[in-house]
Amino acid sequence: MNSADHARGTTPPGAGNEEQAAAWVRQMFSAVAPKYDLLNHLLSFNVDRGWRRRLLERVAPVLTKPGAVALDLCCGTGDVLLELQHTTDTRVFGSDFCHPMLLEAERKIVKAGFASLLFESDALNMPLRAESVDLITIAFGFRNLANYGVGLTELFRVVRPGGMVAILEFSHPRGMLMGASYSFYSKVVLPLVGAAVSGSREAYTYLPDSIRKFPRAGELARMMTNAGFHHVSYELLTGGIAALHIGRK
Repeated sequence: MNSADHARGTTPPGAGNEEQAAAWVRQMFSAVAPKYDLLNHLLSFNVDRGWRRRLLERVAPVLTKPGAVALDLCCGTGDVLLELQHTTDTRVFGSDFCHPMLLEAERKIVKAGFASLLFESDALNMPLRAESVDLITIAFGFRNLANYGVGLTELFRVVRPGGMVAILEFSHPRGMLMGASYSFYSKVVLPLVGAAVSGSREAYTYLPDSIRKFPRAGELARMMTNAGFHHVSYELLTGGIAALHIGRK
C-alpha cells in the first residue's frame, strides 16, 4: 500500500468515500459498545492494560504543568480517560464520535466519582480552539479515522506549543514466528470469539483487516513529522503487536 492509501484512512467494507467510512465505523462501534471492554481485555489476554500503563508513563511529565489541559480523543468507553483522571489533577476531557461509547464512558466515570467532561465530536474536525490543549492521547482509535493525514493536521492544530500527542495503536509484529502466530489469531480466533461474545462477526473481521492496512510504525512516525510534529519517536510493544508514538509541538 502506498502513502496516498495510508493518508486516506480506514477502508471498511462497502465504503466508497470518507463519509461512508466514518458512518460505517460509527455504526460498528455503536453495536459493540456494551461488550467492548470485556472483549478488549479478553481478546488481548489483558496485555492491553500494560500498553495503557506505558502510555501513562510517557505522558506523565506533561500532566505536571500548572493549569494543563488533557484530551483523550476517540476515548471509547473511557479506559485511558479514567486512568488519567486517577493519576493527575489536570483537567481531562474525553471525546468520541460514537454516542453509545460515550454513554458507557460516562457511566464508568460517574461510578468512579469523577466529573464527566465528555463531548461528542469527529476527530477530523474538533470543536476546539487552536493551541488549546497540552496533551492529546489516542488509544486504538487513530486507525479508524477516515483520513490519517487530516487527523494528524487536526491534532497539530489543537495542541499547544510545548504540548504532546501520544498515539497508542495496533501495529505489525516483528519476526516470522510472531507474525505467523498473530496472523492466525487475528484472522481465525479473534473473529470467532468476538462474534460469539458481541454478536457482531463483522466488527471483529474488520479489526484485523484494519490493522493489516494500517501504516507501519516507521511510516506513521514520518507522517507525524510531515504534519509538523517534532521529536517524533515510537516504541514497539509486545513484539510489535502495538506501537506507542509520541510527537511534540
